[in-house]
Amino acid sequence: MALPFFKKSDSSGAVDAALLPPLDRMPKHVGFIMDGNGRWATRRGMPRKYGHVEGAKRFKDLSFYCADIGIRNVSFYVFSTENWKRSQEEVDVLMDLFWEYLCDADNYKDRNIRLMFIGDKSRLSDKLRNKMLELERDSKDFTKMNLILAINYGGRDEICRATQQIAREAQAGRLSPDDITEQTVSDHLYTAGLDDVDFLIRSSGELRLSNYLIWQCAYAEYYFTDVLWPDFDREKLNLALQEYAKRGRRFGGMKNV
Repeated sequence: MALPFFKKSDSSGAVDAALLPPLDRMPKHVGFIMDGNGRWATRRGMPRKYGHVEGAKRFKDLSFYCADIGIRNVSFYVFSTENWKRSQEEVDVLMDLFWEYLCDADNYKDRNIRLMFIGDKSRLSDKLRNKMLELERDSKDFTKMNLILAINYGGRDEICRATQQIAREAQAGRLSPDDITEQTVSDHLYTAGLDDVDFLIRSSGELRLSNYLIWQCAYAEYYFTDVLWPDFDREKLNLALQEYAKRGRRFGGMKNV
């Protein structure tokens, strides 16, 4: 099924630094839960798939923008382990969109953006899995930004897999149970080597993580907005980043008075 995805999309535009916090008050890792695509379409009397198409355009624009304003790591919740419960038609639409995104990924390589895919790839089609591996390999040395896409991802599943790997190492005598630390767990997650999430943004008014990066979001600042994802534009991201810059992050310590 052909869908009008990224073709002829204009994601250029100058960045107005006056609208942003100072760089030292910007998060190192922003996570996005892109929620509300279906509702956005339904409110306009359109099929849900068009909401996903518009949401994909918004994802592309904001991923470029995050790179332009100096955010080091940006992650997007593309497809969860629970999303397989949706209708087969909607799952097919999402997978078609994802395939078109992968085929249009030269835009990211041209911008020196590293592409990373987290989640269980085994349930995906061979063509998707092979393309993802190809893009990861081709962009592994790019340094402007890490763009992390979570597909067939679940936070509990990720922690369970990490625990199994650690248990196998302990069983083989390569690791003592007494030496297992939080860092050990982090090193066995899909996101090993990346900064934890500083700022988690969820659109559409839902107030939950939905099993997204639950280990990595342990000390994240959360930002929930009623805006549906296709309407969450650069201006709204600027406002969210300004809110982040106002918050005091103590990581369990005392607030300075």
